[in-house]
Amino acid sequence: MNLTVRPVDVTHIQQVWPMVEGYIQEAIDKGGEFPEWAAGYNLSHIQAFVVSGQWLLLVAVDEERVIHGAMTVSFLNYPMHRVAFVTTTGGKFIANPELLEQLKALVKLHGATKIQAFCRESMVRLLSRAGFEPRNMLVETLV
Repeated sequence: MNLTVRPVDVTHIQQVWPMVEGYIQEAIDKGGEFPEWAAGYNLSHIQAFVVSGQWLLLVAVDEERVIHGAMTVSFLNYPMHRVAFVTTTGGKFIANPELLEQLKALVKLHGATKIQAFCRESMVRLLSRAGFEPRNMLVETLV
């Protein structure tokens, strides 16, 4: 199966959302076993970020334009880099080196110089095959 990563224009989010919300919810559900207070956002927040244009929605489609996965990306500006931060990823067969190269090209068009993501251990192993390297371990507590 040949998949292509495509951005979804803000003007088409409403038409595409019903086809991708399951993938996005899957990403939230597989994010890890965390206490309820640790959640930063839910499905409706993600939809709002995407609809407002603050986050980019990407889809992995086959030759017949069937969606096999979805990803959301936010952008962060630092003094030395513009980071494409992957906020959610869900679907099948979408974390392969070819699609990751397409992802790199797409976020580069948005000015990104780096891609970052929080990952569970299995994704760190998978993404390491495509040149991603672990950097830090996140810890947190309520104040």
